[in-house]
Amino acid sequence: MKASEIRDLSVEDLAKKDQELNQELFNLRFQLHTGHLENSGRVNQVRKDIARVKTVLREKLG
Repeated sequence: MKASEIRDLSVEDLAKKDQELNQELFNLRFQLHTGHLENSGRVNQVRKDIARVKTVLREKLG
């Protein structure tokens, strides 16, 4: 997800997206440790998306 797409979202949508991404990260880590994850690069991608969402959320709140 690009930063420009994230900046277009409202504060409520950003909070929801953050929650969804954290749940996805949890599921990916679980799959990684059980050996069922096919694309391990997705973990890093989701982590970076979480950081982008949190950064934009902080900018809008503060």
